Amino acid sequence: MTTATSALSAPVAVIDNDALRYNALDLLVRAGGVPIRVASKSIRVREVLDATLRLPGYRGILAFTLPEALWLAETYEDIVVGYPTADRAALARLLIHDRAAARVTLMIDDLAQLDLIDAIAAPGRRAKVRVAIDADASWRAPGLGHIGVRRSPLFTPGEVAAFARRVVDRAGFTLVGLMMYEAQIAGQPDDTGSGDGVIRWIQRRSREELLTRRSAIVEGVRRIAPLEFVNGGGTGSLEYTAGDPAVTELTAGSGLLGGHLFDGYRAFDPAPAAAFALDVVRKPLPDVATVLGGGWIASGPPVASRQPLPVWPAGLKTLPREGAGEVQTPLQGPAARRLAVGDRVWFRHAKSGELSERVDAFHLVEGDHVVRELPTYRGEGRAFL
Repeated sequence: MTTATSALSAPVAVIDNDALRYNALDLLVRAGGVPIRVASKSIRVREVLDATLRLPGYRGILAFTLPEALWLAETYEDIVVGYPTADRAALARLLIHDRAAARVTLMIDDLAQLDLIDAIAAPGRRAKVRVAIDADASWRAPGLGHIGVRRSPLFTPGEVAAFARRVVDRAGFTLVGLMMYEAQIAGQPDDTGSGDGVIRWIQRRSREELLTRRSAIVEGVRRIAPLEFVNGGGTGSLEYTAGDPAVTELTAGSGLLGGHLFDGYRAFDPAPAAAFALDVVRKPLPDVATVLGGGWIASGPPVASRQPLPVWPAGLKTLPREGAGEVQTPLQGPAARRLAVGDRVWFRHAKSGELSERVDAFHLVEGDHVVRELPTYRGEGRAFL
């Protein structure tokens, strides 16, 4: 990668084409024939979305905002917005465009979200809105409480069915789908060398509970509406979620680029398909080399696992009291003694998505050559969140 990008100024972001291809095919193997919806939040590069969706086994996009979904709907036909929206301007655009309304599905878990849409345009004066219910897939563990992320207020089969009935009874809406994202399984590494036994126990118990509850939820909602899809899972849980007969499709995105957070799973080993390089600009100590930039932090708790990871030259680490900085990142270790001003250090991002927000393009590399430049959303002049 250093050779391929030697003529380019830092920061420079690279996607290794062979690694991307490997990851895309490996996700399909892990999915066991269940279609995968691509999480655009974790990519934010339209040419990567295009290439992935051309592979048999991938179907549709899970977008992260409605403005993004409306933009993508100009070229893609099956887009589910993974999170509820209160964007009045974007909703107004959706409600007056029949083609966009036919291609985009909104995520809901509260009648207030429907009220907001009706306040913008009454049912008789707008396109019918496709909606999917987001039901909570966390685990309410006896003695431990809530295990997972805070998403939907709808948890029990009765709560979800009652809500589905209210949605179906509303004019101007069509209930087409259900989503349940098990973050405590898909987003929690289980092979980090610290507390893995506890994590695996929690995940095992959570899987058992969710298998029963999701089946009951889907059965109850299907009595009310003929669902087009039941979505579940993420990169970290494809094998488990694919084995749930209630699920008709999976979601994955981060596994395509292989951020370093996904090194800590037993079930799979993604290739590091994306990386970025920064230049050394100063040497405050013989064993410290400082690069310009680097504070490209992933979402989640502000801990070390969310920071970019220096990977080449090997043997570098961030300073405990500084970490990855917005403007500069000091790196310490034996390899720093060999680095001089102008040398290049390579990093891997933690999850996926945060890197695309920082660069205008990825350079697609095969071997030691750049074969193509792939603009990010940012490079196309788009910033959605």
